[in-house]
Amino acid sequence: MTPAHFTFSSAFILGLLGLAFHRTHLLSALLCLEGMMLTLFIALSLWALQLNSTCFSTPPMLLLAFSACEASTGLALLVATARTHGTDRLQSLNLLQC
Repeated sequence: MTPAHFTFSSAFILGLLGLAFHRTHLLSALLCLEGMMLTLFIALSLWALQLNSTCFSTPPMLLLAFSACEASTGLALLVATARTHGTDRLQSLNLLQC
């Protein structure tokens, strides 16, 4: 395993562990998801550069666009949750409530 593979694998695992264990606030969960997406973007970009092919350059751009949409949706949910519930703590949210 090259040092680059180890670095990106450990960064993704750290984001996943942060998402699994630090779920007290919605903002921290969104930041962990964003870190995981950025790690995947950089790894896919480096993979496309290593292959020296132009047909592998579109998946990183699609992933970056998806990540931007995910971030904007997450921030909109964070603002809506903070306005309706008064806090962004995940324990105060109820999935059965409309």
